[in-house]
Amino acid sequence: MRPQEPRRRVPGPGRPGDRDRARAASRPATRRPAATRRPHTIRLGSPKPRLRLVSVGLTLVMVAFVVRLLQVQAVDASAFSAEASKNRYTSVRLAAERGEITDRKGVALATSVDAYDITADPKMFTPQDSKAPDAPEQAAALLAPILGKDAKELTQKLSAKNSRYVVLAHRQTPQVWNQIKDLKKVFADKAEADKRSNGPGANVLAGVFKEDSSKRVYPGGDLAAGILGYVNAEGKGAGGLESSLDKKLSGKDGEVTYAQSGGRRVPTAGSSEKPAVPGEDIELTIDRDIQWAAQSAITEQVQKSEADRGYVIVQDTRTGEVLAMANAPGFDPNDLTRARSAAMGNAALQDVYEPGSTAKVMSMAAVLEEKKATPDTHVEVPNRLHRGDRLFKDDIDHPTWYLTLNGVLAKSSNIGTILATGQLGRTQPEANKVLYSYLDKFGIGRPSGLNYPGESRGILAKPEDWSTSQQYTIPFGQGLSLNAMQAASVYSTIANGGVRITPTLVRGTKGPDGRFTPAPAPEQTRVISQETAKTLSEMLESVVDDQEGTGTKAKIPGYRVGGKTGTSNRVDPATGRYKGYTASFAGFAPADNPRITVYCAIQNPTKGSYFGGQICGPIYKKVMEFALKTLQVAPTGTAPAGLPVTFEAGPQPAPQPSPQPGQ
Repeated sequence: MRPQEPRRRVPGPGRPGDRDRARAASRPATRRPAATRRPHTIRLGSPKPRLRLVSVGLTLVMVAFVVRLLQVQAVDASAFSAEASKNRYTSVRLAAERGEITDRKGVALATSVDAYDITADPKMFTPQDSKAPDAPEQAAALLAPILGKDAKELTQKLSAKNSRYVVLAHRQTPQVWNQIKDLKKVFADKAEADKRSNGPGANVLAGVFKEDSSKRVYPGGDLAAGILGYVNAEGKGAGGLESSLDKKLSGKDGEVTYAQSGGRRVPTAGSSEKPAVPGEDIELTIDRDIQWAAQSAITEQVQKSEADRGYVIVQDTRTGEVLAMANAPGFDPNDLTRARSAAMGNAALQDVYEPGSTAKVMSMAAVLEEKKATPDTHVEVPNRLHRGDRLFKDDIDHPTWYLTLNGVLAKSSNIGTILATGQLGRTQPEANKVLYSYLDKFGIGRPSGLNYPGESRGILAKPEDWSTSQQYTIPFGQGLSLNAMQAASVYSTIANGGVRITPTLVRGTKGPDGRFTPAPAPEQTRVISQETAKTLSEMLESVVDDQEGTGTKAKIPGYRVGGKTGTSNRVDPATGRYKGYTASFAGFAPADNPRITVYCAIQNPTKGSYFGGQICGPIYKKVMEFALKTLQVAPTGTAPAGLPVTFEAGPQPAPQPSPQPGQ
């Protein structure tokens, strides 16, 4: 049997596909060009390598974060914390309250009221922080009219580089800060609204702040301004007692440190504070009422006489305490912009001048203490006296006067004083040395002891340096210089029985705890004996009480008064030459039991009289009467001694000085 062949399938008419395939199978195979080949199927690679790469990257990032975290929180934690605190925390000075200055009764003469220092943080005015390119200029334009400052100056402060703190204005009133605070609120609200509308939220006043401070005020205006002085713009004492006692008055500033954000304090971030220590209160020896009386009297007379200036000093003779020290013209320390620079000191302590006849009391003290004469000693006074290279005269031409030593003082005779002091030594140089020793003990040429800034010690040359004319002019008050306090102290020494008590202006201090500490007791030095002092007091009464005296305008009904007039040639400080006069009067009351010394001097009176008895005598009377009533000093119950002023010419010769070399 033959094997069966496979059956061929012939496509029929109804199956075209089969026919096509058959034709294709019968044709020889041909290669297609490479360009027309079908592409191979691309299969995706394994994702594992990529995942490993991403994992490694993330791990490295996490490691970096962890390392940085460890560095910030562990390794360098303190350094980063300090740096953060430095930028976040700010320190603000707490100004110490300045102590008061009061009179002896506790009445405030200088006190302090609440005020603010206006400050700023320049960093908050940079474009990055303020969101405004010209924040310093804008802020300066807004603040300048409120603070009364120049806009350019404020712009420079607000633009300061590498600074977080500047002071724009010191000691501004609460009203000024309220204006700034209102402006700050307006700009803060505007910046907040701007932020809500996706704006930059610029606020050019966010970096302006206030610091609590105080402002010095003087309730009495110009009252005692020469004593008190003033404070400068920084609140430091710049004149008078405000300057010399600044350390006690100013206290110690404190400091508060707190966190801030956007110019606002963060209350939950904590703070540290070092409290301020208030300054001490200073109680002066000044009596406000007596000071007012003295200042009113001298101001009125300086204006009436059209003088350069004048001063009055009132001193308690028993304690050395200065009850008043008045200057005219003065100044108001509340408004230094209107003050004249020449009036801003204390002329009663800083001016030096030749005292004239008020100094004769020291010459008489030397003569009496050395027992060269008595009040009754006769002195024949010619109209002219030739001594050295000069011809001396008295203030008026006169025939020969027959005066007692008491009369020489009462009539204020220059010639009589020269004759009397000539008895102090066998030669004029010896007499000069004796007189100098007394002038020195009375405090001439030395500081008064007040330790007042700028006080002059006066001028008193050594006796060997006295010129030919000074040997004879110094006894009657020309050729030496002193200040008003030194002159007053001379008369207080005599009134106190010959014991000089160093003048004082401060009674004591009161600390923050309210405890009063009295000032140290002043130094006391005996200058002349009590007997000599009593004799001088009686002689000084003749100047005021006797009709021959030059100080009759200083009489006070009911009280015995001792005093001395003075009219001296004045050295013009501008030219160094004599020009004009210094009129003065010094004295104490009651003369039989002294309590108060009053000294008055007026420089260069140009209208009316220039004699001390005529223009300073009435001031003495007015101030002394007021002081006696204020201190409730009882009227005198005894009559004046009534020492003789003149004598009748007779056979008793008047004492003559020893012959001088070269005369």
